[in-house]
Order: sequence, then structure tokens, then C-alpha cells
Amino acid sequence: MLSSFDQFEHLRFERRTNGVLLVTIDRPEVLNAANVRLHRELSDVWAVADADEAVAVTVVTGSGRAFSAGGDLAMIEAMTTDYDATLEQWRDAGAIVESMLASVKPIVSAVNGVAVGAGLAVALLADVSVVGESARLSDGHARLGVAAGDHAALLWPLLCGVAKAKYYLLTADFITGTEAERIGLVSRCVPDGDVLDQALAVATRLARGSVTAVQWTKRVLNQWLRQAGPVFGESLALEMLGFLGPDAREGVAAIRERREPDFPSSRPFRPAPEAPEAPGTPEVTAR
Repeated sequence: MLSSFDQFEHLRFERRTNGVLLVTIDRPEVLNAANVRLHRELSDVWAVADADEAVAVTVVTGSGRAFSAGGDLAMIEAMTTDYDATLEQWRDAGAIVESMLASVKPIVSAVNGVAVGAGLAVALLADVSVVGESARLSDGHARLGVAAGDHAALLWPLLCGVAKAKYYLLTADFITGTEAERIGLVSRCVPDGDVLDQALAVATRLARGSVTAVQWTKRVLNQWLRQAGPVFGESLALEMLGFLGPDAREGVAAIRERREPDFPSSRPFRPAPEAPEAPGTPEVTAR
């Protein structure tokens, strides 16, 4: 476990006034997708912020034009072929959720551009989420061929209700920032150019408030999520089981080849292709 800010490789830190710490996910060349190292860092950073007496509130955002494009494809592909890699990501995916729920100090997310998968987990598990109007959010697991396990089965029903959660998690459709605010998935939606400023303003307001009132209110509200612990545990286990199956391998291949996936599990339910006409068959004209 990382214990100081200078040990992080893919997170950049900037101390703002009033005890606000700005954490920037910093892999802009791949839209801040999480490789193995970054995935671990996203679980470790919250305890480091809690231990720093100069930090009152953390704001997390993405470098460049995205918050985070989810899991790095190389990391995901390894999970479909390597049992040990799957176990490692089972640990880290669970640790992101557990560490953010256990964090004492408030977290504000400033969501710019795309937020998918593990990145979306961080964005939505923040105590306050501020998103841009044109931000695009998607859990995406069903598109890959695995169960929605990172955070979504735990969190989405509480944020936007079971009906909306089922629709968006089963279809893996993208949601704009405007729609995400409308259904209650995020705290606030603002013009794209105002996302970080508005998130910092919220963080400053929280930092100036009663420390005990803010931290203890966060603590009790997180008990709603803790009550759903069995839901999270099962969803994460089923997600990881799915990575070891044929659908996930096909999902990765489809992403690499930029095509629609042909999941083996769904083939029995697809219509058979029409047989081509035999050569020399006379054309029949309806009269």
C-alpha cells in the first residue's frame, strides 16, 4: 500500500487554498485509462489524503479531455487469460469501493469528458459529483461481456432507482451529464468549461464548514451503501468470473477490432443467416 503522495506514478497532486487537495488522473495519452498501477493507486490515495493533516477535502479530476476511459485494454485482456491477474483486479476493484467508503474526509469529483468503468466508479463514489453537460458516462461492463461489478450494482439503484439502474447497466448505454443529473446519478451538471471551478468551489465550501459535521454526516450517509455490502460482493465476484469466460474474450476482441461483439452465449438466440439462392434459380415476379 502506498503511504505518501510522492510514491504515486499516475496521479498528480496540487495543494489549493483552504485545505483543498486537487488530485488529477494523469494518463492523458490513453484518456486516463487505468492500467494495473493506476488501478491500485485509485484505491490507495484516499487513505493517504486522510492521514495528511493539511488536507480537508479532496477534488479528483482527469487530465486532458477525459476523466477516465475505464480499464486499460491490456489489463482487461490479461484478466481473460491469467487467473492471477483476475485475482489481483478482484482485490483492487473491491479496494477502490471499500477505501472510498472508508475515507473520512469528503471527496468531490470534477467529471470532464468520458467516465467509464473504474474511472466512473471513482467519479460516482465521490461524496459530491460535478459533471459537464457533454460528459459521457457508461458503466460498460455488459458491453464487454461481464457483470456490472465495479460499483454499479451497489451504487446506481440508490442514486437513480432500480428501473433506471437496470436499463443503463443492462444496455451499457452512454449517458450525458445533463441526463445523469436529471435521473439523479450525479450531484450537479454545469457547463463544460465550469466543471473544475465549480467542484473546487464546492470543496472550499465543505472545507470551511464544521469538520465534524461534514465528516460525520458523510459517515452516516455511507451506511446506506454499507448495508448493500452483500450486493457489492456478489456483483464483483460474478464480474471476475465473467472475465474467465468466452464472452469477455470476445468482448475484448470486438473492442480491438472496432466491431460489434458476437458473444458466444447469445448465438443460440440469433436468427440463422438466410441461405443464398442456388445458381440458376429463375426469378419469380409477383403479379
